[in-house]
Amino acid sequence: MTVLMTPDMANFSGNVHGGALLKLLDQVAYACAARYAQTYVVTLSVDQVIFRSPIHVGELVTFFASVNFTGTSSMEVGVKVVTENIREHTTRHTNSCFLTMVAMNEDRRPCAVPVLTPATPDERRRYSAAQVRRQLRREFDQRFHELMKAQQENGESTAA
Repeated sequence: MTVLMTPDMANFSGNVHGGALLKLLDQVAYACAARYAQTYVVTLSVDQVIFRSPIHVGELVTFFASVNFTGTSSMEVGVKVVTENIREHTTRHTNSCFLTMVAMNEDRRPCAVPVLTPATPDERRRYSAAQVRRQLRREFDQRFHELMKAQQENGESTAA
C-alpha cells in the first residue's frame, strides 16, 4: 500500500505523527493477515515499532507486509515502511514493526489459521526471527505476571 502524507497527518513541524503512522501500520497488517487467514482478524499486539527517521508532508509512504509466523490462531505480521521523496528522487527505510493478529470466526472467537510453511530463504529467515520474538514475548509476559503476583502478595499497588 502506498499513501501520500498530507497536512492532516502531521504536526506543526511538518513531520507525520507517530499515531497516524501506527493507524496505517495496523490497517496494512489487518489486510495482510485477513487475506492470509481468509477471515476477520483483530490486533493483539504491536511490537518493536522503530521510527528510524521522520516522514514529512508530501512524501509517499509504501508499506510492505508479510506473515512471518503462524500459531494456532495468531499470526505475526512484519511491516516495513519505505518513504519516497518524489522531488528529490530519494527513498529511505523509515519504519519497521511486528504486529500479532488473531483470526476470528463468525462468533468472534479465535479460530485456526493455515500453517505457514516458509519456502524461500527470506521466508525462512523471517520465520526463525519470529520464533525468537514469540519466545521473548512469552518470557516477558511470564516475568510480568510474576512481578504482579509478587507485588500483590506484598500489598503493593499494581497500577501502571
